[in-house]
Amino acid sequence: MTQVLVERSIAGFKEIEFEVMRDAADNAIVVCNMENFDPVGVHTGDSVVFAPVQTLTDKEVQMLRDASLKIIRALKIEGGCNVQLALDPNSFKYYVIEVNPRVSRSSALASKATGYPIAKMAAKIAVGLHLDEIKNPITDATYAEFEPMLDYVVAKIPRFPFDKFEHGDRTLGTQMKATGEVMAIGRNIEESLLKAVRGLEVGATHLELAAAKKLTDQELTDLIVTPTDMRLFYLAEAFRRHFTLEELAELSHINVFFLDKIKHIIEIEDALKAHPGDLETLRVAKRNGFADQEVAKLWGQTMDEVRDLRRANDLTPVYKMVDTCAGEFASTTPYFYSTYETENESSKSGRKSVLVLGSGPIRIGQGVEFDYATVHSVKAIQKAGYEAIIMNSNPETVSTDFSISDKLYFEPLTIEDVLNVIDLEQPMGVIVQFGGQTAINLARRWQRMASRFLAPVWTTSTPPRTAIGSTRSSPS
Repeated sequence: MTQVLVERSIAGFKEIEFEVMRDAADNAIVVCNMENFDPVGVHTGDSVVFAPVQTLTDKEVQMLRDASLKIIRALKIEGGCNVQLALDPNSFKYYVIEVNPRVSRSSALASKATGYPIAKMAAKIAVGLHLDEIKNPITDATYAEFEPMLDYVVAKIPRFPFDKFEHGDRTLGTQMKATGEVMAIGRNIEESLLKAVRGLEVGATHLELAAAKKLTDQELTDLIVTPTDMRLFYLAEAFRRHFTLEELAELSHINVFFLDKIKHIIEIEDALKAHPGDLETLRVAKRNGFADQEVAKLWGQTMDEVRDLRRANDLTPVYKMVDTCAGEFASTTPYFYSTYETENESSKSGRKSVLVLGSGPIRIGQGVEFDYATVHSVKAIQKAGYEAIIMNSNPETVSTDFSISDKLYFEPLTIEDVLNVIDLEQPMGVIVQFGGQTAINLARRWQRMASRFLAPVWTTSTPPRTAIGSTRSSPS
């Protein structure tokens, strides 16, 4: 043997993605930057991802931004391009992992995270238009060469098929195993992360698994060392058992900043347990993404009781607009997310409206065909003269393009989140039949709830069948 291959390992480095665009005149912009929760070693499609980047200094961001723009210019790509980079956490060394000279899954996430329609802009570049002459359809005031700014945090969590393949290898590596993903928007990491968790539809409304509680400390440690689809939940359980930040950082190689956010969630759990019924503690929990169902469990109450307490004290969500410019310019975008602050940017129109529930993350048995039906139902609703409102949590779908419906709420498809939108919009009806199992399960839960929650949802009169098909009256 006369040859030896020596490769440099980048395992454990930070994985950063830049979504960039360029036109034929060499105008180039960064649409979005994203940071993986997991270090290099887990496929980006299988990793939790946050946008914008969270742990990088400005010098590091500018360094990687410049590199990404140099790459798309050197390759002479016209349109969208995804650049994945590995950054040494202990120095300014970085390596290019790969470049996708096309619209990819990351492009879909970046597009929905920023509100910047990457595919649409790429199509216009392909027919010869330049970024400085294409109007930004979000603001209708700026041009496509304007780089989006985010005043919120986006969390993406992948959806895996292991509920169908129970004996499959759940270990995550460089081979992608996720079938889909869910995205959530919040004003901080905790809020966006917990909203994404309850949008996953894996039987969890919080960072908590019954199976994790049964593990020994050694079993838990082993599952944290080896990345799996449930490591996020195992990390939360470790904090409940008083593992330290340093211990978990050493075991997982996940950045201490992200681990501290999970620890903060556990600290809020402890505060809720220590102060049942306390309004100020509840306010902190809601601003950090806690679901009513989790608060009710910690307080020994029902979800209805927590909801009633919130509403009695005017502790209800407001809806903020995704406008690509952090409020710097006026925007007409009908694209909203919920948060527990004070100023509401979404107001009910004077038109009769119908709320259509989407199908959530793509997984086995719940594919893109449900989104096809959702979009076509919206077109039928609009044709019949009604305002069509979509609620969904999947960034890979057509239904979450802000230009499809009259209003888009990018929210988890849970009872609490749907009722919050209903409280604001007061639609004349809600369509569940096109959302597949996700929406059907919600309808079943509605029937088990008090009739007062059903009253604003269902209508006793049937609109034209061409508009929304068949509806049903309240079972109360």
